[in-house]
Amino acid sequence: MTLEVVMGAHGPIPKRSEERRRRNKDDGPELVQAPSGAPGDLPDLPEPDPLWHPIAADWYLSLRESGQSAFYEPSDWAMSRYAADLMSKVLLSERGPNGQLVAALNSVMSSLLTTEGDRRRARMELERKKPDGPTLASVSPLDSYRDIAGG
Repeated sequence: MTLEVVMGAHGPIPKRSEERRRRNKDDGPELVQAPSGAPGDLPDLPEPDPLWHPIAADWYLSLRESGQSAFYEPSDWAMSRYAADLMSKVLLSERGPNGQLVAALNSVMSSLLTTEGDRRRARMELERKKPDGPTLASVSPLDSYRDIAGG
């Protein structure tokens, strides 16, 4: 039995798709994209434990609004509660953070794809919502001026 590793866990963080120059298809797995923002059909998630450190509670609540939560299953939500509880214990510890505990916490958070680097390594991008208001001016007038000025 062979096991093929699809997700790279180490190495440099890949660029976002719009930042890449090569657009031809590579041999790797296809990129998965999801809209950012909380999906409409979140399961009934427990509220943060009132005894958690405020940073841990904020982190846990932020997952509900994060785009990657569209892919979360109940087991992922259970893992996020575990991570928030572990984070709270680290933050509330009187002896200061334990290096092994912090490393374990970072590993759990990484498996939940909570940072952009983790998501890019998994070949997942969250599409940012376009603003509804007026758009920013483009740089094309500056480019045309530069062409006229001979620069």
